[in-house]
Amino acid sequence: EVHKLNQQLEEKNGEIQQMINQPPYEKEREILRLQKTLAEKEKAQATSDVLCRSLTDETHQLQRKLASTAEMCQHLAKCLEEKQRKEKRNSDDQIPTERSNQLLDNETSLQTLICNLQDENRMLKQKVAHV
Repeated sequence: EVHKLNQQLEEKNGEIQQMINQPPYEKEREILRLQKTLAEKEKAQATSDVLCRSLTDETHQLQRKLASTAEMCQHLAKCLEEKQRKEKRNSDDQIPTERSNQLLDNETSLQTLICNLQDENRMLKQKVAHV
């Protein structure tokens, strides 16, 4: 391993000697090339930083939206449960048909809304996972 490192050191010394022995215009050209490479890498890093910040912001927005959607789903589920309890109590008291139909329509629309929110919640989770 020491021998290998010595060989690498000799190679680097050879490169340095070659650079020293180069005519000045060659050195200038190499410096310009290295400066151009550095500028390109700095630009790529800046672009990467901007994209990373953008993705982070989008992730936070999606997480907030997911949390609010989950909260809304819980609220709607609680409301549906309360309505079902009321409906059960009222059905024991022999609710008129018109009132029963109205409750069924409300329950169906709530279930549809819950399904839609659950779908949206699932999609948002997928987006967050993707991000």
